[in-house]
Amino acid sequence: MKTLFNILKWVAAGLIVLVLAAVIYLKFGLPNIDSPEDLKVEITPERLERGEYLANNVNLCMDCHSKRNFSVYTGPPTPGTEGVGGDVFNEDMGFPGTFYSRNITPHSLKDWTDGELYRAITSGIDKNNEVIFPVMPWQYYNKMATEDVYSIIAYVRSLDPIASENKESKTNFPVSLIKNTFPSEPHPMELPDKSDRVAYGAYLTNAAGCVECHSQKDAQGTNIPGTEFGGGMAFKLPGVGTVYSANISPDRETGLKHTEESFIATFKAYADSSYVPHEVQPGQMQTMMPWMMYAGMTEEDLGAIYAFLQTVAPIKNEVSVKFEPAEITMK
Repeated sequence: MKTLFNILKWVAAGLIVLVLAAVIYLKFGLPNIDSPEDLKVEITPERLERGEYLANNVNLCMDCHSKRNFSVYTGPPTPGTEGVGGDVFNEDMGFPGTFYSRNITPHSLKDWTDGELYRAITSGIDKNNEVIFPVMPWQYYNKMATEDVYSIIAYVRSLDPIASENKESKTNFPVSLIKNTFPSEPHPMELPDKSDRVAYGAYLTNAAGCVECHSQKDAQGTNIPGTEFGGGMAFKLPGVGTVYSANISPDRETGLKHTEESFIATFKAYADSSYVPHEVQPGQMQTMMPWMMYAGMTEEDLGAIYAFLQTVAPIKNEVSVKFEPAEITMK
């Protein structure tokens, strides 16, 4: 009996050592990503134009890194806050922690090299070698054409500097350890020719991170396999309500029912000069979908995205409730 007890004691001790070794490796041995390259992005008119388009209408960097005005429909960015950051994503919204978007104007990035910016955008590792939780969808930017990432860097460098302090994001345990396994080296692809509408649409859909919101998440905040583009993700807006993303897969009964023409027109309605977002009253529907930003995409690009979405696996998922208002407390 004493021998068995000693064996169990040593087995338990061994397991503790293994667990500690695993924790130390996750905390200090990862992420195992190359150091930033020695990179200097030349700022050219072409890159500034392309970067502005991507950052405001495709990748939507300015969606999270500006102050969105959720007092009006679609929550458009407040003019004059472009790049200042500060948006919060927390447990109330279903995230495993509290995450703040950073100030990405030259005020905050003046000490960052272009190589550090490139690594942050494509691998999710900041200047201090800390992992950026993928509420910033760097796992999609990881696959973007290198020249497009350079254009975004050039555009960000051109923003007006805005003074503001970055708040520290905090990841809940155990995701605080697991997140160190997330980053990967960039896998840039060539920008497809626009004549190949499906391939070009796939590239834009990835860059826009459409699957990130139009899928369902597990407890770690990652997409549940088999739900891609099927919608149903819940966005909890404190004091406003809960918004559910639409099924944009080509399922005939529950998915995207638009024709290409109506799909494009739905976006472009928000680009009409006569459109003014209305003030959202308590109990009224709000949306997380940044319609006014995506509306700036060209019809050609929107059409390519539609063409690609017609090729993804159809997901039967009826999102019958699009919005649930928050309970209004009477005083």
